[in-house]
Amino acid sequence: MAEAKTVFTRLRRSISHPPVRPGTEKKRAWAAYENLILHIHPRKVPLASLTFTLTWGLGGMCAVLFFLLAASGMLLLFVYEPFPEKAYQSVLTLQNEVLFGQLVRNIHYWSANFLILAAFLHLLRVFYTGAFHSVRQFNWVIGVFLFTGIILSNFTGYLLPWDQLSYWAVTISTGMTEYIPLVGGWFQTTLQGSDDTGSHTLMIFFTLHTTVLPGAMVTLMAYHFWRIRKAGGVVLPPSHGQTGQPPMVDTLPNLAVREAVTALILLAVLLIVSVAFNAPLGEMANPGLSPNPAKAPWYFMGFQELLLHVHPSFAVCFIPAALFLLCLILPYFRYDHPSGDHEPPSGIWFVSTRGKRAGIIAAITAGLFVPAAIVINEYAPGFSGWFPGLPPIVTDGIVPTGMACAAIAVFYRLIKTRVASVNTETTLALFTLAVVSFALLTLTGVWFRGEGMGLVQPFWPLISGD
Repeated sequence: MAEAKTVFTRLRRSISHPPVRPGTEKKRAWAAYENLILHIHPRKVPLASLTFTLTWGLGGMCAVLFFLLAASGMLLLFVYEPFPEKAYQSVLTLQNEVLFGQLVRNIHYWSANFLILAAFLHLLRVFYTGAFHSVRQFNWVIGVFLFTGIILSNFTGYLLPWDQLSYWAVTISTGMTEYIPLVGGWFQTTLQGSDDTGSHTLMIFFTLHTTVLPGAMVTLMAYHFWRIRKAGGVVLPPSHGQTGQPPMVDTLPNLAVREAVTALILLAVLLIVSVAFNAPLGEMANPGLSPNPAKAPWYFMGFQELLLHVHPSFAVCFIPAALFLLCLILPYFRYDHPSGDHEPPSGIWFVSTRGKRAGIIAAITAGLFVPAAIVINEYAPGFSGWFPGLPPIVTDGIVPTGMACAAIAVFYRLIKTRVASVNTETTLALFTLAVVSFALLTLTGVWFRGEGMGLVQPFWPLISGD
């Protein structure tokens, strides 16, 4: 009986609420915050990992921008209506009649563009510091899919204002998919929901933008962060890896404060840009009147520019698919250390002095040959004029692509024999060549294409005063 009474007393005490001592609530709130931080980071981190230039805070910036996009997007949903006859007017209502509506839309727009740039720079940082080797190989693959998700999220959100700019940009982009062999027509119809861009397209893009893609990206982000922690955090340069365990410091407050300061500076810059520059909004979409030139979103302009120089099947399908697959398998190539070690170098910018030199040569090579090829292709007769009897896929696809591959092979051979000694350095040079080439194609499409997608000099009116 006494034992039963004791058990009952303990149970009653366990479900009762004892008086809260002063300061207990603050301690509980701090404990919850501490647990949140320590779920993302370990309790202690290497002192060397606190150096800002090690990662430039790019991964954290991507996370901040993503959740800012989610928060601002939720606010926009209170006003936005995803129907062609109401979408444009709802954006006008948001900008002109809702308190701080214009600011919220600006923040959402600029956050999306900042996120593309931050994610791209983060990808470059991981590659050029060799932070994708060993246990981090699959995390690189996850990062590539996350970056793809960011591009798709921007693309699906681009149509939602339903103005001339967004309508025709999406029409051009979805029209490119028609050139995918075998399934191009089906894929375009599925993406648009009908034979052209209309109400079904808007609803599909709205659903993807607000539900499917955010859900997938949150899942991938959580897995991405978890694998980073399981791999031991960020990769440290070998100079920090003296004998024994490197010096460790508490995550709180050392790392958490630095992350908070970086996030606040990012938010301040984003707010300044959002106050100074409004998100673009043209006239309401008019399916019967195409602007000249009709361009894809800026992050797809590299492919639209490529479409002007090679056969559409190569520009839209074969070349992008090959580049995407190469990015996925990039960590699984065999890499050598310049010193002869079996383990590939990690944490060293550009691998070595020779790797840095190879990368600079690759960037200069792309900077010289890509603009020259664009100008020559613009004004010189193409291969179709030289070989009128051959089909376009040969003269405009196989021939120029084969010549480009041959040029890359020659470049690889020269770099391998004259500059780089191991395949790690040559891979870095080829990656740099591809990145700079695509960047130049994008800049050409954005700034140097005018009416009829002809080459123009965009800064000449500013210089001449016309």
